[in-house]
Amino acid sequence: MDSLFDAAAGDALRANAPLAARMRPRVLAEFVGQGDIVGPDTALRDAIERDDVSSLILYGPAGTGKTSLARVIANATEAYFAEVSAVSSGVADIRAALNEARDRLSLHGRRTILFVDEIHRFSKSQQDALLHAVEDNLVVLIGATTENPFFEVNSPLVSRSRIVELGLLDDDDIRTILARALGDERGLGGAYTLDPDAEDHIVLTAGGDARVALSTLELAAKALPAVAAGSGAHITLSAVQDANLTRPLTYDKRGDTHYDVISAFIKSMRGSDPDGAVYWLARMVYGGEDPKFIARRIMIFASEDVGNADPQALLVAAAAFKAAESIGWPECRINLSQAAVYMALAPKSNASYVAIDEALAEVREGPARAVPSHLRDRHRPGADDYPAYIYPPGDPAASAGQQYLPDGLQGRRFFRAGSQGWESHRVDDPGESR
Repeated sequence: MDSLFDAAAGDALRANAPLAARMRPRVLAEFVGQGDIVGPDTALRDAIERDDVSSLILYGPAGTGKTSLARVIANATEAYFAEVSAVSSGVADIRAALNEARDRLSLHGRRTILFVDEIHRFSKSQQDALLHAVEDNLVVLIGATTENPFFEVNSPLVSRSRIVELGLLDDDDIRTILARALGDERGLGGAYTLDPDAEDHIVLTAGGDARVALSTLELAAKALPAVAAGSGAHITLSAVQDANLTRPLTYDKRGDTHYDVISAFIKSMRGSDPDGAVYWLARMVYGGEDPKFIARRIMIFASEDVGNADPQALLVAAAAFKAAESIGWPECRINLSQAAVYMALAPKSNASYVAIDEALAEVREGPARAVPSHLRDRHRPGADDYPAYIYPPGDPAASAGQQYLPDGLQGRRFFRAGSQGWESHRVDDPGESR
């Protein structure tokens, strides 16, 4: 009776689970997307079919199939499949799972595959607890993470696992998943049809995330009048828009997307593309990025990439930082947009950036060089014997040939004026005055 009760309880839980959970693929044939990872003749697919999977860390954005792939492996293997969540499990839970795996292997000769969802959330001590079990083949570890494992997972654990990176699903993948959910008995069972423009909207707003697509479809279906359900009810564009009032764009202020977007923002300004700069700025604004972080990046850019081709750029960037600091969201988006557009349209020069790095390299690697006597401070005994210092405002012509670099570096150029903006008008010949 217990087993029948458990089976009935499991059926009830599955029936009430979200559509995205009900539609998880059970076998490789039902898995959609990631063809370069689990498509025909791929190494991982062959390993799954042979039931010979080694430790894996599945890495990629939400909704790309990490947990689904782990479930497929669970259904395909003869090994015992155990699961722990990094959100709710502690070291004691991990040790209990490993002890059970040890008993299972020694008493019954059965391997254990241990699936750890959101493995990046485990502390160092929790990850260390897994290390020896993976080293000794006590368990085959399958970890899932949205964060770069090379940064968020202990290096020894990464080195003993195969890193599998899953990408966002393409539009055709999302359409296939929607069609299956509409027709499959585990899903909507043919009770609804999805209008083409409604489907297009779901695909657009899903952004390659299957979970978002299925959640939107489910909410839109539930919003239809009960009498219409089961009679070929149409899910319209309006119903989809009402179900998904806010487009969910992936943006983690500490994860890979954070760095990818700020990189695209900086490179758009460097490439003199104000439209690209404003778009990536909008992604950060929409994602709730700290405005001071954005302003700091603009301020660095003003000196690193614009430099003295437009000396005003640093003033604009400093003003934008002050505005971000004192005004905050949402109004400071306007200040940041002005500054970003200014940087994109400004002439570019990295001459100052290159100059300081070359000078630092000389200081680090070159010999210790004395300050020329005529440049030294005069407030000391014996200073009257120093060679005369020529004061440039008083005698510009005489000061033109005065040595400012230490002995051994005469004629060395660290700063080389760029060809754009204000710098292009400066004298940049070692034989001329500057």
